[in-house]
Amino acid sequence: MTETSVARRVLEAFERAGVRHAFGLPGVHNLAFWRDAGPGTPEIVGVRHEQTAVYAADGLARATGGLGLALTTTGPGAANAAGAFGEAAAAGSPVVLVASEVSTALRRPGTVRGLLHESRDQAGIFAPLAKAVYRPRTADEAGAAVADAIRTALSWPRGPVYVDIPTDVLDRPLGPIEVPAPARLSPAPPQVERLAALLGDDGDGTVIWAGGGVVQSGAEAELLALAERLDAPVVTTYAARGVLPAGHPLLVGLPPHEPEVAELIGTAGLLLALGTDFDGMMTRNWRMPLPGRLAAVNCAEEYLAKNLTPDVAVLGDVRTVLTELLGVLKPRRRETAPRPAALREAVRGRLAADPRTAEAMRFLASVESAVGDETVIVCDMAIPGYWYGGYGRVAGGRLLQYPVGWGTLGYALPASIGPATDGRPALVIAGDGGLMFALGEFMTLAERRLPVTVLVLDDGGYGMLRYDQEVAGDQIRGTDLRNPDWERLGEAFGVPPAVVDGVGEALARALTEALADPGPRLVVARAALTPPKTTSPRWFE
Repeated sequence: MTETSVARRVLEAFERAGVRHAFGLPGVHNLAFWRDAGPGTPEIVGVRHEQTAVYAADGLARATGGLGLALTTTGPGAANAAGAFGEAAAAGSPVVLVASEVSTALRRPGTVRGLLHESRDQAGIFAPLAKAVYRPRTADEAGAAVADAIRTALSWPRGPVYVDIPTDVLDRPLGPIEVPAPARLSPAPPQVERLAALLGDDGDGTVIWAGGGVVQSGAEAELLALAERLDAPVVTTYAARGVLPAGHPLLVGLPPHEPEVAELIGTAGLLLALGTDFDGMMTRNWRMPLPGRLAAVNCAEEYLAKNLTPDVAVLGDVRTVLTELLGVLKPRRRETAPRPAALREAVRGRLAADPRTAEAMRFLASVESAVGDETVIVCDMAIPGYWYGGYGRVAGGRLLQYPVGWGTLGYALPASIGPATDGRPALVIAGDGGLMFALGEFMTLAERRLPVTVLVLDDGGYGMLRYDQEVAGDQIRGTDLRNPDWERLGEAFGVPPAVVDGVGEALARALTEALADPGPRLVVARAALTPPKTTSPRWFE
């Protein structure tokens, strides 16, 4: 009877955890995964850089709500993935990175001998970022580590987990790995009762602040029911965009940095925060005006009062809490309540009339006219991404990705590989600077015929940083870039290109045509946009 290797058992465990695609690069120490992959294991999708492996796993996890898996080799292969791993950590994304390590037979404790790819503490690179780090050194330890890694990544609060397995251990025999169910968190009944009482006495009305925890818990339907029960406007963080149907009359659909939205929040009787930690990016580094009373629901105790102290705090999974809350709350209708739909249209009208932002609103209109309701929109940390991430139409939950957590420029193109591999069409919105971080992934798109349209705004450099220099009166240094011939670049990779001037009708037509293609396309618009209020800590008034 042929014995089954650790490498095979690890892949089987992830298959049983719902993983259908892993992302990685082969190396001399982790080839066992490629050797032993096959029926009953996830398909390993080869990418061109280890950072992409984690970005793609993260992008898949965000789009599906399931687990993402990345595979890298030892040393520089693992280290290359650290930046993307940090973004997954900032976003609370359930990703497991499995890296190989040098052979236990050759390693000498406490000594770096100079083995190929050896480092003093490879796992230590990830320890400050990971929800958990595992360093198994035997076959049995590897099985236990992988089982616990899967459970840990998917348990509340979710986050990325790192596992390294020595190359010789990957070849050792091991029995099946039992995959435990993730832990769930139910609220204490008195907490829900206190929250219900506060909502019943909310004075000037409640505004709901919906964060990424709403999406992670799958509480979109419960949020909609609660908003309609309370007749409460809903403001979303970037991670929660799409949790209410686009155009819903209670959806604000704008970031809280806009003065009209800030006033709505600040004058409410109560702010109900669901699945958020009120990070600096969403609150103008905590300068945002707040109402007199605050209630918070979160699955992590440390997030309930990390930045703002609530009057009532409920520890629990958002979906579970809202289900219980809906069982006791009575409907209400506020005749004098603000109408979010009217507020949304007023702000967009103001931005369209402002010479600084009118071109950006034309950009949004062109993209919105072309994007279908099933397309996953993946924004980069670039001016066009800032605009769409905060203001663009999002048809539903998990249809917008935006790396605002850690601010990782270069996220969008590699992350789009995740949902596209799962058969979901994706639109990348990037600038010309960040696109170059992962240019090799055009080859991944081409060889797999992935349904990804890459939209690039070419403003000849790092437009956000150049804007900072201009505002500060500094010399323009380091932010102007020379770009390739985009048409020849697309043709070289086998990705059909289209290049247009401006962000108006020509862009809308090119995008519509590109998104209708089941394969990859490149659309480049030569244009420069002024950034919105939502960019980093640079909010202009």
